[in-house]
Amino acid sequence: MEAVRPDPVEYGVARFLRPGQNESGDEYVVRQSNNKALLAVVDGIGHGPEAAYAARVAIGVLEKSMEVNLSELIEICHRELRTTRGAVLSVASLDLSAGVMSWLGIGNVQAILLRTGGEKKSTRETLLLRPGVVGSQLPVLQPDMLQVSRGDMLFLATDGVRPEFREDLSSSELPQLAATRLLNRFGRKDDDALVLVSRVAPPAI
Repeated sequence: MEAVRPDPVEYGVARFLRPGQNESGDEYVVRQSNNKALLAVVDGIGHGPEAAYAARVAIGVLEKSMEVNLSELIEICHRELRTTRGAVLSVASLDLSAGVMSWLGIGNVQAILLRTGGEKKSTRETLLLRPGVVGSQLPVLQPDMLQVSRGDMLFLATDGVRPEFREDLSSSELPQLAATRLLNRFGRKDDDALVLVSRVAPPAI
C-alpha cells in the first residue's frame, strides 16, 4: 500500500470585498502535488466585474500550469489577459524535495518569506516587485530563488492591505488565524483585499 503523502504547505486565506461591489478583483490559487506547490495572489486592475474577470482569467491559467516555470507562466497569463483590464500578481513555486522556492512579482502584491530561525543568514526575505501590468506591459521576467525549510511561512497580500502588515508577522500562528488577524488589523476597508498565509509542511517520506 502506497504511503499517503502530506501536503507540501498548509495555508489560510482571508478576504474583504469593497463595499458596494458584488465581485472581488482579488483572487488566489494554491495547488499542491507530492512535494511541490504553487501559490499565487492576483489583483485585477480597478474594481468590479471587469477587475474580477481579469483576476479569474489569470487564476485559470495558474491552476492549469503547475509544471511550467514561472517566467513562462507569467507570459501565458500576459497573453490571456490582453483583452482584459490586466492584473498584477505575485506567484511562488516550491519544490520541497530540493528545499527551494522560486518567486516572481509583477505590480504591488506584496510577498514575504518569514523564516523560522536556525542555521540561516536572515529571518525574513521580501519579494522584489517589478513594475508592470500583466496583460499590458511586462518587465524582464527573472524569478528569484531561495532555500526553504519546514516551518517557514509565506505571506502574500494585495494593496487593499496596508504595508504596515509586514511589521506584524509571526511564525507561531496558524496560517488561517494569521491571515484573518492581518486582514482585520491592516485592511483598508475601501478596497478589495486578500491575504494568503502558508506554512511549509513536512516533506513526504
